[in-house]
Amino acid sequence: MPEDKTRVWTVRELMKSAMEHLQRNGFENARLNVELLLAHALDLQRIQLYLHFDKPLTPEELKQFRTLYERRLKREPVQYIIGSTSFMGLHFTVDSRVLIPRPETETLIEQVMLSCQRYPSDTPIHVLEVGTGSGNIAVSIAKYVKHAHITSIDISKEALIVAEKNARLHSVDSQIQFSLIDVFDQMEELFRTQYDILVSNPPYVPKDEWAQLQTEVRDFEPSVAVTDGKDGFKFYHRLVGIIPDILKPGGGIILEVGFNQAEKVARELKDAGIDQLQITNDLQGIPRVVSGIWTGLPSNLISLN
Repeated sequence: MPEDKTRVWTVRELMKSAMEHLQRNGFENARLNVELLLAHALDLQRIQLYLHFDKPLTPEELKQFRTLYERRLKREPVQYIIGSTSFMGLHFTVDSRVLIPRPETETLIEQVMLSCQRYPSDTPIHVLEVGTGSGNIAVSIAKYVKHAHITSIDISKEALIVAEKNARLHSVDSQIQFSLIDVFDQMEELFRTQYDILVSNPPYVPKDEWAQLQTEVRDFEPSVAVTDGKDGFKFYHRLVGIIPDILKPGGGIILEVGFNQAEKVARELKDAGIDQLQITNDLQGIPRVVSGIWTGLPSNLISLN
């Protein structure tokens, strides 16, 4: 992008120059990046940029855009720069305290919604979410399943602040209870209730893959929300272990998994007594969600009946 700060730029000219500059520097989705940053700088909707193509930018507007743009050049995620992202058709506040919601996680929400259809609409559905982050999963479930009551836990106090803000933003805070709880602790508070659905998008990137992640993820997103620091299966082992204490017999478990993890997680769930196992691909065709129903008995006892 040219550094001539005395030039008067129109929206069209600035967008074209910035997009070409990002492309030359190896950025994907250059147009989307520029649209989001410029719309935020001008306090416009993205579509409005195209209605104001010939608008000259004031020096203050140009300065504001340059500040945002320079952050992006350092590979800071655009969602953190503008402070929000879209997920399930909803806008969520996000910053460096939380993982940025991914489109593939919408597949997880879809499976939860299908599981909720097993219950009458006048029956409360009690959902436990492990690792809420920005609250995008809990808020989306509450928004689209009005009779869902969700308990969402996270190890990060700062993440819970963001999640609570998003719940208030979408007026579903009365449906969600956020709690600062480590899933690897005893969790006596949670064990006093048995839930209809257990859902989680846990940290699943193996430790040995951390160095290969995109700079945006590795340098800016909270590592505890990305990797388990081990082989990528640490949280799945724990979740399988608490199923008898957490789920009602007939309750559903719905988990997001990483690349090449689905089959192993499915086998572990089967051994723990999960029936009606299903692996669901995301829109990219990658096995993304493993789900099933808790029978109330481990598989070795089921086979004896």
